[in-house]
Amino acid sequence: MHYKGKLYRALNLLYARELLSGRGAELYGGRFNPKGMPALYTSLTIMTALREANQAGSLQPTTLVPYDADFEPVFDTRDPNLVEKHQITPQELSNTTWRDEMNLRGEARTQQLACDLKHAGFHGLIVRSFAPGMTDADLNIVLWTLGTSLPNRLSLIDDERRLSR
Repeated sequence: MHYKGKLYRALNLLYARELLSGRGAELYGGRFNPKGMPALYTSLTIMTALREANQAGSLQPTTLVPYDADFEPVFDTRDPNLVEKHQITPQELSNTTWRDEMNLRGEARTQQLACDLKHAGFHGLIVRSFAPGMTDADLNIVLWTLGTSLPNRLSLIDDERRLSR
């Protein structure tokens, strides 16, 4: 699929100077990237981004970052035919024990899917948010390939040059 539009990321202040980096995900691994593979976890709405970044405990200080994106192809996990073709189930996508699986086997099934998709030429995937209280309408896009030109363009929105002050 082709995604063109706004994306949002709420991130830990430790990474606020690396707004186009997937360094945290690269260091620790994420649901859709193994350790060593950078990934930028973004959301289609501000509220989804905030809930993703603050899933446990109380709301913590976060930096909210808006992006303008134009990516193709993006794997659409909402398409049951595509998901089946890549031999993963909706239950595996939402598996809350992916960290345990990563620690036990070195790589979770969703991380293996991400590697396969990236090698197949996908720049990222769109997937529902699995943060508590979210619904099928709350969506994230995980990006593995970032660039400044098509077909994988991601640019920070900072029209007022607030970051250069």
